[in-house]
Amino acid sequence: MSASQTKGPRLVLVGPMGAGKTTVARLLAERWGLEARDTDDDVEAAAGKPIPEIFVDDGEDRFRALERDAVAAALATHPGVLALGGGAVLDPTTRQALRDVRVAFLSVGLSDAVKRVGLGTGRPLLLGNVRSRVKALLDERQPIYTEVADVTVPTDGRGPDEVAEAVASWVEDADREGRDDRDDRDDRNGRPGRPEAGR
Repeated sequence: MSASQTKGPRLVLVGPMGAGKTTVARLLAERWGLEARDTDDDVEAAAGKPIPEIFVDDGEDRFRALERDAVAAALATHPGVLALGGGAVLDPTTRQALRDVRVAFLSVGLSDAVKRVGLGTGRPLLLGNVRSRVKALLDERQPIYTEVADVTVPTDGRGPDEVAEAVASWVEDADREGRDDRDDRDDRNGRPGRPEAGR
């Protein structure tokens, strides 16, 4: 954790479904002796039912409200590694809150994402043609992930251990150097010099 980061998670992982956020969060938490937390799990606990049932019974708006609350609570109280649901960054309040923490974007291309999510079972936003839905979600959300992140870590063709190692190296280097990459996030966004870890 950087000197200026006094509360909240050591690291937040964002990215689309299929990027491996939950698995990488667990690996990083184990490496650092911390707890991993996934806001999708928090949403399910608050609702008392799985996410697909929330979408069917209550609608996407209700899910997003539960997600926003879960993210806010986790950012305020969780000192470990936090994985956000793929759509959490769509909320402007969440994007603002992410300005105060270190964020890594686990990027994944269309081909790898489709392979990883399979038929989309249990993923309500993938009903219908999985490949076209994944492409639409990636196209819509990629700029937002980049906006909120301090670093982008490509996951295509890489296993979770390799991705976790790339993320950990970036965080540990920043900690050793006393670097707070959040300070110049606005300056980097959308520009070619954006940091990329592990490639």
